[in-house]
Amino acid sequence: MGAAARDLQSARQERERDAARPDAARARRAGAAARMHRLAGGVPEALPRAHGAGGAALHRHGEAMSLDLSQYRDLMTALLPELVLTAWALVLLLVVAVRHRTAGDLRLAGWLALVALVSTGGAVCWLWWSGARPAGLATMIALDGFRFVTDLLFLATAVLTVMLSFDYLEREQLLAPEYYVLLLLATLGMMLLGGGEDLTVVFLGLELMSLCVYVLSGINRRSPKAAEAALKYFLLGAFASAFLLYGIALTYGATGTTNLTLVGVQVRMLGLAHSTMLLLGLGLLLIGFGFKVAAVPFHMWAPDVYDGAPTPVTAYMAAAVKAAGFAALFRVLAEAFSGVSAWHQIVWWLAAVTMLVGNLIALAQRTLKRMLAYSSVAHAGYLLVSVTSGSTLGAASFVFYLVAYTLTTVVAFALLAAKGRNGEQDVVIDDLAGLSQRHPALAFALAVSMLSLLGFPGTAGFIGKWYILIAAANAGQAVLATLLVVASVISAGYYLPVIMAMYMRPEASEQAHAGVRLGRLSGAVVVAAVAGLLVLGVQPSRLLDVARTTGESVRPAGVLPNTPPASLSTKGS
Repeated sequence: MGAAARDLQSARQERERDAARPDAARARRAGAAARMHRLAGGVPEALPRAHGAGGAALHRHGEAMSLDLSQYRDLMTALLPELVLTAWALVLLLVVAVRHRTAGDLRLAGWLALVALVSTGGAVCWLWWSGARPAGLATMIALDGFRFVTDLLFLATAVLTVMLSFDYLEREQLLAPEYYVLLLLATLGMMLLGGGEDLTVVFLGLELMSLCVYVLSGINRRSPKAAEAALKYFLLGAFASAFLLYGIALTYGATGTTNLTLVGVQVRMLGLAHSTMLLLGLGLLLIGFGFKVAAVPFHMWAPDVYDGAPTPVTAYMAAAVKAAGFAALFRVLAEAFSGVSAWHQIVWWLAAVTMLVGNLIALAQRTLKRMLAYSSVAHAGYLLVSVTSGSTLGAASFVFYLVAYTLTTVVAFALLAAKGRNGEQDVVIDDLAGLSQRHPALAFALAVSMLSLLGFPGTAGFIGKWYILIAAANAGQAVLATLLVVASVISAGYYLPVIMAMYMRPEASEQAHAGVRLGRLSGAVVVAAVAGLLVLGVQPSRLLDVARTTGESVRPAGVLPNTPPASLSTKGS
C-alpha cells in the first residue's frame, strides 16, 4: 500500500511538472511516449493501421510484401513453410501407422519425406522472392534474408540426409519408417530455432529439434553404442535446456519482454548493459547454446554421440543441428544483446579454447568417426570467431562458412557410411590404405572433403576461413586471428594422414575395400556436394553477396523495420 501511494504521488507530481512546462516540452514528451507505444505495439510510424481487424491481410509496397503479424492471416502466411512441413509430417505419420514395416514401406516413407522437404523449400523461396517483410515489429517469427537462407540450408541438409539414409537403412536392416517422420520434425524445430524472434519460440524450436534427434541417435536398438549415445545425449541435453530456460527467465525478469528486438531496445534505453540479472541470463543462454554447438567446455557429449549414432544421423547432427544452434546464437546476440559488451569477451575465450582443444584432441584419434567428431568441435570455434567479430563481414563469413562446412561434412560422412560394414564397424584411418586404387572416385571425394576442412586453397573451406580471418583482423582481434591460423596448421596433422593413407600406402589385402558400397542416391549426394565445394572455392562471389545481404538483415537492437533510428531516442523529453 505504501508503494502504491508513493507511485500515485509521483504520478501527480509528474503531471504538475508537465503543466508547468512550455507547450514544446510537453509535445516532445508526448512524441516520445507515442514512439514507445508504437515500439511496444509493433506498428511503425511509416505504416499506420489504416484497416480494421477484418481488413486486407496482405499489403504490398512496391515489390515487397508487408505482413502485419498481429493479424491471423498474415501470421499464417509468414509461417507457411513451417505449416507445410508440419502437414507433411502428419501425413507421413499416418502413412507409417497404417503400413507394414517392409523395405518397400521404408522407401515410400523416404520418397514422401523428400517431397515434403522440397515443397517446404518452395514455400520458403516464395516468401523470399515475394520480399515478405513485417509491417512493424516481428513479434514471433522473423521475416528476413537470414531466416530464409538458414531455412534453405536446414532443408537442403535434410534432403541430403534422406538420400544417404535410403541405402544405409536397407543395408543395416533398420525397417523404421518413423525415422523420416522424426527427421521432418527435427527440421521443423530447426526452422523455428533459426527464425524465432522471441526467446520462447527459440526454446520451443530447440526442444522440438532436440527431442527428435535424441530418438534418431538411438534408433538402431540392436546397437549398444547407439543406446548409450542416445541416453548420454538426452541427459546432457536436458541439463543444457534447463540452463537455457533459466537464462530466458532471467532475461525476461531484467527487461520485461522475451522479444529479441525489444530486449535489445530495453537494454539500450534503460541502461541495462551492466545489470546483474541480465548478465546472469546472458551467461546461462551462452551455456545452453554452447552445448548445442559443441563448444568447449560443453563438448564432452559430441564424440560419444557422433560415434554411436547411425552415420546419416551423425552427418545430420554435425551439419544441420550445429548450424541451427549457431543461427539462433547469432540472432540472439545480434538483436537482443548487441548493447552488452560482455558477451564479446566470453565468446572470444570460447572460440580460442574450442579451436585449440578440438584440434589437439583430434590429433590423437585413430577412428575416422571420432576424428570427425573432434574436428566438428574445432569448426565450432572457427564459427565463434565470426560471431565475436560483430561486423557485417563477420556475418557474411558466418553464413558462407555454414554452407561450406555443411557440404564438407555431408561428403565425409557419406563416404564413411559407404566404407562402414554391417553393425557400424569402426573405420580406422589405416583401413583407407589403397582406397585410391580400388575406388578412385571415392578417394578423390574424401580428399576434397579433407582439404576443405583443412582450408586448402581452391576449396570452399579456404574461402570461408579466409573471410573469417579478415573479419577478425578488421575487428581488432589479431590474437584470435593468429590462433585461428595456428589451429588450422594443427589440423593438418590429422587431415593429411587420411589423404596419405588413400594415395601413398598400398592396400592391406585384395579384399580390404570389397565391402565399399555407395548407392545411386548417395553417389548423387557426394557428386553434388563435391561440385559445390570446388565451385565455391573458385567462384565464391555470388554466395558471398547473398551471405552479406543475409547477415545485414539481422538488425542490431534499436533499429526497427520501417522505423528510423531517431524514433527510438527519448533525448530531449
